[in-house]
Amino acid sequence: MNVLDQARAVGDAVLYEGYLLYPYRASAPKNRVRWQWGVLVPPSYASAEIGEHASARAECVLEPLTHTILHVKLRFLQARTRLGTTWDEADEHEIDFELPLSALPAERPFHVQELSGVLIARADPLDGPFGGTRLHVEVHNTKLWHSDGVREHALRHSLLAAHLVFSVDSGHFLSMLDPPEWAKPAVEACRQERLWPVLIGDTSRSTVVLASPIILYDDPSIAPESPGDLFDGTEIDEILTLRTMTLTAEEKREARATDPRAAAIVDRVDSMPPELLERLHGAVRSLRPVEPAVTVAGVRIAGGSRVRLRPNLRGTDAQDMFLVGKTATVRVVLSDVDGVAYLAVTLDDDPGADLQHAHGRYRYFSPDEIEPWEGAE
Repeated sequence: MNVLDQARAVGDAVLYEGYLLYPYRASAPKNRVRWQWGVLVPPSYASAEIGEHASARAECVLEPLTHTILHVKLRFLQARTRLGTTWDEADEHEIDFELPLSALPAERPFHVQELSGVLIARADPLDGPFGGTRLHVEVHNTKLWHSDGVREHALRHSLLAAHLVFSVDSGHFLSMLDPPEWAKPAVEACRQERLWPVLIGDTSRSTVVLASPIILYDDPSIAPESPGDLFDGTEIDEILTLRTMTLTAEEKREARATDPRAAAIVDRVDSMPPELLERLHGAVRSLRPVEPAVTVAGVRIAGGSRVRLRPNLRGTDAQDMFLVGKTATVRVVLSDVDGVAYLAVTLDDDPGADLQHAHGRYRYFSPDEIEPWEGAE
């Protein structure tokens, strides 16, 4: 996946975050108040006192080269009421702007399906010997609408989940979270309003930035285990999937009737094979092999060592209480990003231990949660 595709995938998650929440029925109270992220309302409805705004802006630091061209994608949803119902679905919009840095500042108006707005971009060269430019981009909803004070009505004239993707054909953007020392004053001077810029494809510099209404870390990505949208990134896919499985037949019929996207979730869950559900249970990405042994109670513990489990029952998985005293085989010694060692083990009395080892699925314990097994050779 290239960086622009990665930006689009994360942007799609941003677009539909909160679009429709479990239990995926229009009648559910949580689905009666919607569109919580990146809402740019018409100016006639905007009010800082009620937290509704008609504009957003993002600033970031760019190291351009000669003749650098800035490409901006504005992406948002537009509410659309389905005929004969009060339920608002969404049309997805994407508008592209090509802006040579030499032509900035610039204003680019846009119009799409009765919505209107303007994109404003400016590039300010930085003082000092290192060069660089502070990029400033704003997006405004300019829709002329006589407000009646009803939010549900204003939302139908709003840019929903609005976010921006910046890319350059030459040069690169710097991280706003961990910039080089020379760029820190420029980064600290940047001001964000309802958008937060993060690098895509790297954590120090990149040719692509996602300016999101949800604060993210640099180089966000969609977990490869996720089989599809659930519209609630603050939840766990496994939990939402299991909850959806518990819906009654009548509840599932109502969810399918609510929205085609809700129907797709229910259909996907109903047809999900067990092996795909198992993948949602979790994956370890931040551990790496280290020195192939640790010392516990004066005994060298390495891959192949047999140990007895003494899990810490405070603040851990409650099911660990059932593992106290069981024997296990250490498969590999790992370390997290802070250099803390962990032991990946399989249970000796588990008939599927060899299969789990073949698939890299382990239970993880710190050295102080095991003791050398006296019966080991």
